[in-house]
Amino acid sequence: MKRAAVYGLGIAGQATARSMYERGIDVRVGDDIESQEMSDFADSIDASFTRVDDPRSLKAFLHDVEVLVPAPGISPVHPLIEAAHAHKIAVRSEIDIAYEWEQSRVGGARPILAVTGTDGKTTTTMLTAALLRGTGKRVAEVGNTDLPFIAALDLDVDVFVVECSSFRLEYTQLFRANASVCLNLAPDHLDWHENFENYVAAKQKIWAHCVEGDVAIVPAGNEMICQMAEISGLPTVTFGLTGADYCVQDEALVGPQGHFSDVSNLWRALPHDITNALAACALVLESGLVDRATLATSLHNFIPAHHRIELVMAHDGVCWYDDSKATSPHAALTAIKSFESVVLIAGGRNKDLDLTLLSSEPVRMRGVVAIGDDAVLIENAFKGICEIRSAITMKQAVEQAAGMAKSGDVILLSPGCTSYDWYANYNERGDDFQRCVRDFCSDKSINQGSRQ
Repeated sequence: MKRAAVYGLGIAGQATARSMYERGIDVRVGDDIESQEMSDFADSIDASFTRVDDPRSLKAFLHDVEVLVPAPGISPVHPLIEAAHAHKIAVRSEIDIAYEWEQSRVGGARPILAVTGTDGKTTTTMLTAALLRGTGKRVAEVGNTDLPFIAALDLDVDVFVVECSSFRLEYTQLFRANASVCLNLAPDHLDWHENFENYVAAKQKIWAHCVEGDVAIVPAGNEMICQMAEISGLPTVTFGLTGADYCVQDEALVGPQGHFSDVSNLWRALPHDITNALAACALVLESGLVDRATLATSLHNFIPAHHRIELVMAHDGVCWYDDSKATSPHAALTAIKSFESVVLIAGGRNKDLDLTLLSSEPVRMRGVVAIGDDAVLIENAFKGICEIRSAITMKQAVEQAAGMAKSGDVILLSPGCTSYDWYANYNERGDDFQRCVRDFCSDKSINQGSRQ
């Protein structure tokens, strides 16, 4: 590779462009917006910057390049991608190029474990890394994380755990892992992939380039994912609560190697926590990187990421949970199923997904507060099922939810939509929710105290 173009200068784009520059590749960078920060970055790597916003600038940007590396948010129908394909320019993701470079590493390539699926990727990636660190291994959690794979190649680590989004898998031509798992599949990012079939095809690429000795880990009973793995020709190992190679027996997590942890020992034991733990254990055991004797301690000490069914506080008999990371109905439904009686705060900006899935557990629903740009879709989904209110701020949503909840209920922010109507990302949304909950409960306690 002598000449490359990197489009989109977020974290992954800048890391890719800098890594190419440091390896002597002639790289140009571009974006559909221009800022002083982007221009300064281009100058720092002696690259030209192009604002790609019309056919002429697009043609100039792609002129005489061999490889285009788009930012994860650039969909296959973007004019730049279509033009690259028309001119026979390879379109590759950051994880694909990082994989290629790692294979030519002096001293040999290090093991790679990979995680994909619609929901649970980040938690399972973090959990897998924690299990590896429990044996003293140095681990880099890369890909759809704060650390791009390509930026971690020069780090002193023993193994990579790659979180593989469909966006990154879409543009892979070489990437593979020693052991990899697809946790689940449900419609998501249809605004990017156009249809569910394209989304599934992108996910399937996690096994498209595997070699003898690799292993595919799949959820027991999921015919779609099992068929995806079978097409690859890889040996498969299953996980699930029951009827799987890695499952729960007599209140313990077990695998072909035997018992490795009691369920009561886990950091938390909601159904999806258990299946995520089983998947992570399968990854590290089937790859031969971890001995099962170390797993119990690591599973007990694991600390998950924020905004994933995170308990904010309990007050007046009501528990408040922040699940802001749930940006699809499938993810939100996982949270809803974790509780018996729920007041749900849901809505935001939909991703062309069917939000009626949220209402498929009617017996659990005490009430719903609809928020955001697509609040009306939430209201329609729950019409005739439970009490519905709406809110135009998170503070108001918290107040409305509290007004519907009874002692023993859970108030759950699990939006089923993206946050981009009100917030920059789901972290901001979750932080705001937690702040509003604490302020509301604090004010309520003060008011109750003043009346006594």
